[in-house]
Amino acid sequence: MPLLHQISAFLGSKPFIFFSRTGFFCPQLHLQLAQVIHTETASKDDVIAICNSFRRGWNWDIISRKFDYFEFNDSVVERVLLELKEPSDAKSALGFFHWSTKMKNIEHGVRSYSLAIHILVRARLLMDARALLESVLKKNMESSLRFLVVDSLLGSYKISASHPLVFDLLIQAYAKLRMSDLAFDICLYVEEHGFSVSLISFNTLLHVVQKSNNCTLVWDIYEHMIQKRTYPNEVTFRIMISALCKEGQLQKIVNKLDRIMGKRSSPSVIVNSALIFRVLEGGRIEESMVMLRRLLQKIMIADSVAYSLIVYAKVRIGNLNSAWQVYEEMRKRGFQANSFVYTSFIGAYCEEGKIEEAGTLIEEMEKTGLKPYSETFDYLIKGYIETGRLEECLSNYEKMLKIGLIPSCLTFNKMVEKLCERGDMKLADAMLTTLLDNGFIPNDLTYSHLIEGYAKIDEIQEALKIYYEMEYKSLHPGSTVFTALILSFCRRGNLKDAEKYLRIMKGRLLAPNAMIYKTLIACYLQKDDRASALHLQNEMASLGL
Repeated sequence: MPLLHQISAFLGSKPFIFFSRTGFFCPQLHLQLAQVIHTETASKDDVIAICNSFRRGWNWDIISRKFDYFEFNDSVVERVLLELKEPSDAKSALGFFHWSTKMKNIEHGVRSYSLAIHILVRARLLMDARALLESVLKKNMESSLRFLVVDSLLGSYKISASHPLVFDLLIQAYAKLRMSDLAFDICLYVEEHGFSVSLISFNTLLHVVQKSNNCTLVWDIYEHMIQKRTYPNEVTFRIMISALCKEGQLQKIVNKLDRIMGKRSSPSVIVNSALIFRVLEGGRIEESMVMLRRLLQKIMIADSVAYSLIVYAKVRIGNLNSAWQVYEEMRKRGFQANSFVYTSFIGAYCEEGKIEEAGTLIEEMEKTGLKPYSETFDYLIKGYIETGRLEECLSNYEKMLKIGLIPSCLTFNKMVEKLCERGDMKLADAMLTTLLDNGFIPNDLTYSHLIEGYAKIDEIQEALKIYYEMEYKSLHPGSTVFTALILSFCRRGNLKDAEKYLRIMKGRLLAPNAMIYKTLIACYLQKDDRASALHLQNEMASLGL
């Protein structure tokens, strides 16, 4: 604020004390004016005198006494720091920064911190720079301005002749403070302003995020690295393998690569293949191909894996003709067919209802010595179920059991559903028993299909046996299970148990449907129990059924 403005502001806020007809005197005004004059008239010589005191290593008490009259503010602090911005003066700048805080009670703003940090980074006094960075971040942690610190560093970068390393240290400081999302946002922000983020900073951030179990952010950061051509090293791969382990995906990726390559893969191939699979499964086909090309150029993924992933990508978008062209090119270049590619084609044909073509492919696959795996049979079984060919479905189920494979829960549930629809609950029940002995883990839908099947033919004891097994395994029956049980009890005239399971159903906050009420009401009327029927009628009406 200009001197006159400060004086005017002060005059407007202080009372005057008159002593004579010709003038007035105000002690407070006199003192403040003196301070303002000192502040406003701080010359270059004054700033240099302060700087020289620190350059000569004077004691803080001596410096404080010498400049006791001097009023320090943000403007003066900035001028002193910029006078000490050369690397040879960096320690003096740090001394002044701390002295002005302790001896002059200055509360440094973000701008002063930024200038001091730039000076320290330029002089490679990195421990001190990190300390100031952590300090300013903690002070402004609650600020609504997310980019306050980085904007200040960007704004003071040129005037302090700083080094890009300052932004790496900033990102690492955010990571150390477990502010991972903001740290990644800062990465993107400084890149938008023309700065590159180092591999060390990315690794630091990946390590912290991986420890926090934020798997989505881990892969977002790694994908961004590849997009920006910041290529990983062994440290990066160790972190990403740990991330795969934590999210339970490592063995799945290794299995897929084993089916493609027929041998164990390096950490680089595992991690980069996992990235491409994630992008593909997110429906971002074009982006996955761009990344795949970059990885191939840097020899960070095997050619056979790359071809197989291209086939898989084209199959996912439904372009089978193009997928076959890639496959033929793959073969011409001397790469062997593999189980993964065959399974991709089999899955595509099954989804299109071309079950004959899928069956032909698995025969061709087996003739060439390639082994189908669980997913291969899952596709075939679901394909046969969808086309109503239950016998072929069961045949393939038996074939996979013989080679030590078991179906997925989704596939088995579809088989159980179809078997129960045609009244083969005993067979479905026996199949479940066999699978349980082989480590299969059913879900609530598996048991629900069986309970509903038995209840429909009023084999209520068998239905209850499975219901109790379901409860024992803490798999909670849904509305369809209770509906099937209650209707079966009603058909058998057992209204006591029907009411019992209706109470259990309501106790679990499952809403009974109109069919349950109508069936129970009809049964009570048949027994001439009009009071119970009327009670249920009123309850049904209150529920708006």
